[in-house]
Amino acid sequence: MPNLKDVKDKIGGVKKTAQITSAMNMVAASKLRGAQQKMEDFRDYADKFNGAMGNLAPSMNPSQFPLMEQREVKSVEIVLVTSDRGLCGSFNSNVISKAEKLIKKYQQEGKKVSVVCVGKKGNQKLKKTGLVRKAYADLMGTFQMFNAREIAQDVAENFLTGEADEVKVLFGNFISVAVQRPKELTLLPIKPIEVEGEEKDEASTVAYTYEPEPEQIMEVLLPLYLNVMIYHAMLEVSAGEHAARMTAMDNATSACKDMIHDLTRVYNKVRQGSITAELMDIVGGAEALKG
Repeated sequence: MPNLKDVKDKIGGVKKTAQITSAMNMVAASKLRGAQQKMEDFRDYADKFNGAMGNLAPSMNPSQFPLMEQREVKSVEIVLVTSDRGLCGSFNSNVISKAEKLIKKYQQEGKKVSVVCVGKKGNQKLKKTGLVRKAYADLMGTFQMFNAREIAQDVAENFLTGEADEVKVLFGNFISVAVQRPKELTLLPIKPIEVEGEEKDEASTVAYTYEPEPEQIMEVLLPLYLNVMIYHAMLEVSAGEHAARMTAMDNATSACKDMIHDLTRVYNKVRQGSITAELMDIVGGAEALKG
């Protein structure tokens, strides 16, 4: 049977842990509000941007724009976006697991694979594989659009030089506070995604007149499109990280409360046993004196 002091120390330790996890839960909830607002605001911008690209792209000749060039895929680069910090449940591990499955799939197809890690957790997991071409660590806590631009320029240059024939971006997509799922998108060659929920009708197929010419507009929009896609993925991961951490810390606090309840029962049982043993010693001593 455990020592009474040991059980009491364990209860004290679990209570302190519960205080820490409860505080981390409140901090994550506070950060989530700001991150979620930024993400939702940018989603509208990204949807409109994709709508404009979707209207322009079909009429473009891909041979005029190197970033739209379709070629035989012999090498693939994966831009893996994770958080810099842990303690957020399976949020990062799910994305990394998806990346590992993609890498294995491409390698089995005989394709060369390289990885660009945005966020410390992905780099820590994959750097031993030797596939990480470049890593952007300690970035996810304070990133801005210029960080996304730097990453997009690096990836685009690697594509244009022929080092990668296709580029995928993989990140944790924020669905709700309780649900975040890995999402994979094709970054290069550029294939503008359709806006979700937008029905194709006569209004969406109207021929627009552009000033300047569509080709000139596309020359500007294509690099911006990469910036938008990368920044959008980073915002999704930022919001998803805080949501996952809030949930994980809430679960940890609840688990601590359950442990305290169980340890308190053990403590009472040990204390009762100690009291019973002392009473037996007293009674035994009294009976010995009578004898």
